[in-house]
Amino acid sequence: MLIWSILISFAVGIIMVPIIRKFAFRINAVDTPRERHKHTKTTATLGGLAIFISFSVGMLLVPIDKSGFVPIYFGALIIIATGFIDDIFDLSPKWKMVGQILAALCVTVWGEITINFINIPFYGELDFGYFAIPLSIVWIVAIVNALNLIDGLDGLAGGISIIALMTIAGMALLLKDAFVAPVALILAASVAAFLIYNFPPASIFMGDTGALFLGYMIAVLSLMGFKNVTFISLLVPLIILGVPLSDTFFAIVRRLKERMPISSADRSHIHHRLMALGFTEKQTVLLIYCMALLFSITGFVFSFSTTWGALLLLLLLIFCIEIIVEFIGLIGEDYRPILNLLQKIHRKRK
Repeated sequence: MLIWSILISFAVGIIMVPIIRKFAFRINAVDTPRERHKHTKTTATLGGLAIFISFSVGMLLVPIDKSGFVPIYFGALIIIATGFIDDIFDLSPKWKMVGQILAALCVTVWGEITINFINIPFYGELDFGYFAIPLSIVWIVAIVNALNLIDGLDGLAGGISIIALMTIAGMALLLKDAFVAPVALILAASVAAFLIYNFPPASIFMGDTGALFLGYMIAVLSLMGFKNVTFISLLVPLIILGVPLSDTFFAIVRRLKERMPISSADRSHIHHRLMALGFTEKQTVLLIYCMALLFSITGFVFSFSTTWGALLLLLLLIFCIEIIVEFIGLIGEDYRPILNLLQKIHRKRK
C-alpha cells in the first residue's frame, strides 16, 4: 500500500501542477522578470501548493499510524498559509518569521518533538532541559530559511529536497522508523512530480509556498529521525543538508564581512558564483545536485563510523568545503587563505 501511496502522490502532483499554474495566473501570483532574475518571462508561482496537495493525498492513503502527524500537519498549514500570502502580497521578513515560529511551536510544544539531549564524545550526556524547545525551534527555522535562500535557479531547491528526503528515508529504514521513512518517500514523490515542470526552463516556480513547506518538512523529519541521539548522529542531517546550510552560513559571513544587513539580498550565493565561472544554468543545477548527493553519501558513511572515524571525516569535509568556498569566491574573491598557502608551497617546491 505504501508503493501505491507514493505512486498516487506522484500522479496527483502531475495533474495538480498545471491546475495550480492556471490558478496562480488568475490571482496574479506570478513572478515577473527583474534585474536579479534569470528567467525572461512572467512565470506562475504557488507550485508548492501542488506539492502540498499531492503530499496530503498520499498521507491520507498511506497505512501508518498518523496520530502523531496532526501537530506536524497543522504546522504545515501555517507554513503553507505564510508562503501563499507572501507569494501574492510579498510579506516582510518579520511576518514570515512569525509564521515559521508558529509552525515550529506546533511541532515542539503540541507535538512534543524536540531534541532533548545528546551524548557528546569524551564528555557524556548533555541534557538541554528547558532549552530543548527553543533549540528545536531554531533548528526548524534555520533549515526552513536555508532551503528558501537556495531557491534561486529552476529545479535547484526541488532537486536538493528530493536528495535530502531520499537520504532521510534511507536512514529511517535502516533505523526501522515506521513513520519518517514513508512520509519522506511520499513527499519526495510529490516533489518529483513538480520537478518535471520546474526543471530548467521552468514553467512554474514553487515560490515561498513550496520552499518554506519543504524546508519545514525536512527539518521536522530530520528532527524526528535523529533526535535524542549522539552528537555524531545529530550532525548527520546537517551533513545531508550541507549545500543549503553551508550556502546560508557563508552568506551570513559574507554580509557581516561587508557590513551589510544579514537579510539583504546579493548575487554571491553558490549558484551565482558557479554561473559567474561560466557554467550554464542547467550545468550549475546538476553540479549542485552532485554536491548534495556527495553530502548525503557522506552523511550515510558518517552515521556508521566510529567516533574517531567520524571526527576525521568531519575534518576532511570541512577542509573540502573551505577549498570549494575559496575556489568559487563564496565569501569574496579576495578570500583565499588555504589556496594561497598551497600556491606558496608549490612555488617553493619548484
